Amino acid sequence: MTVRDHLTDPPVAVPSTGWSWTDSNTIALLPAGTPFKKSAIYELVYTAKDPFVGGVGFAALRDFASFLRNAAADTAGTANPLASAGIRRYVVWTLSQPARLMNDFIWLGFNQDLQNKQVFDGVFNWVGAGAGDGIGLNYRFEQSGRTERNRQNHLYPEAPFPFSYTSLTDPYTGKTDGRNMRCTQTSTCPKIMNIISSNEYWVKAGSLVYTDLAGNDLPDPANVRNYLLSSTQHASPAGANSLGSCQQFGNSIDQNPALRALWVALDQWLDGTAPPPSAVPLQSNGTAVFSATTADAPRGIGTVAQGALGWPTSPGVLYSGLITVRKLFELGTQIDKGIISINPPTATGKVYPSLVSKVDTDGNEIAGIRLPPVAAPVATTTGWNLRSASFGGNDGCESTGTLVPFAPDMATRTGIGDPRPSLAERYGSHAGYVAAVTTAANALAAQRLLLPADVQAYISTAQQPVNVVGNPIYGTHSW
Repeated sequence: MTVRDHLTDPPVAVPSTGWSWTDSNTIALLPAGTPFKKSAIYELVYTAKDPFVGGVGFAALRDFASFLRNAAADTAGTANPLASAGIRRYVVWTLSQPARLMNDFIWLGFNQDLQNKQVFDGVFNWVGAGAGDGIGLNYRFEQSGRTERNRQNHLYPEAPFPFSYTSLTDPYTGKTDGRNMRCTQTSTCPKIMNIISSNEYWVKAGSLVYTDLAGNDLPDPANVRNYLLSSTQHASPAGANSLGSCQQFGNSIDQNPALRALWVALDQWLDGTAPPPSAVPLQSNGTAVFSATTADAPRGIGTVAQGALGWPTSPGVLYSGLITVRKLFELGTQIDKGIISINPPTATGKVYPSLVSKVDTDGNEIAGIRLPPVAAPVATTTGWNLRSASFGGNDGCESTGTLVPFAPDMATRTGIGDPRPSLAERYGSHAGYVAAVTTAANALAAQRLLLPADVQAYISTAQQPVNVVGNPIYGTHSW
């Protein structure tokens, strides 16, 4: 077992006399009662035994779904409760870990059942498409609950090649593969919407889903569309004025309005109506900036230069450029059989190029689907945050984003040295703000990226006062 305060610190061995097993799943520090150091990184490597055959989960999902779709009854004669209904199409909504499961489900060919029929027609993959992340069920001693982020699980092979649905050759290993390769061979590929937050770019190398291994843009496969929900954090929005273990308030943007519209668009796509085009940062249109490899790349860390990103210097906000990068591990000669024989794996120092969206003068991302809180903002919002001093200071704050409100007026802004225009300067009046939100919402609706009810909800919310409560820089104000 080792311990360190920060990801970039060298691990320090905890002596064998300094810890013990309390049961088969739990350890404790010695002498008894010694607490674990707050926010430190402890890593334990041990020889395990009796692995579960986790990969059977793919077969179970395939067979159960196929039964519901196709069978009249099971082998015991129990009737299929959906047989009489007649399933016209089969669409699966997945979020985070389940989305990673579906990535591997398709890659490993499980969307073809034992009768050679297609299982799922459509896959709605929300925040599970960072670098084509898999779930790792098909590895011996799999730990499907683990996931890599800025500070955790950098030695777990969550996202080995292939990353994209397009088949590519890995320049480091010479392997050729793609997540669509097997289903293409059997004509069982579903239509897939990969939708990710900004956080998946900063902590999951999300761009590798749609770039080649030199970082060049790839055309969309016929069955795949990719969308960035700009300037949002992973999955759920943060509560108002919530710091948690981070330096800044969490990102409160609710992504559900866009998800509802894209869900409808996926259903329409299955009826033959083309979906909205992919919306992601690209080299070809100048909206992308690459992360730089650093000496800490073997540990999974890179940086994005502030100038290249376009990040404004804002009072009270530290910009470090910290980003998680995907790297090549040496996992042993049996890895293709699902056996990791080198554990912990050896980091080779070879890194796959990844990128993020450039930002505007406010610090909000310019690529992707810019919901009204980004297109007509009252704050800068990001997919990244940094840990506070008492929780591993300046390391990445995992899945949490950042919210930095605008000042209400020029006097407040200039008094604290904020370069971003205040609310009053950018909108003139509250009515001007409502008009900007209305324009932004209607523009998204015209692209089928918002439903009419959500357009009205955004307008109604904008008509209420803009409240900032307890912000450490801006205090409390209402505009």
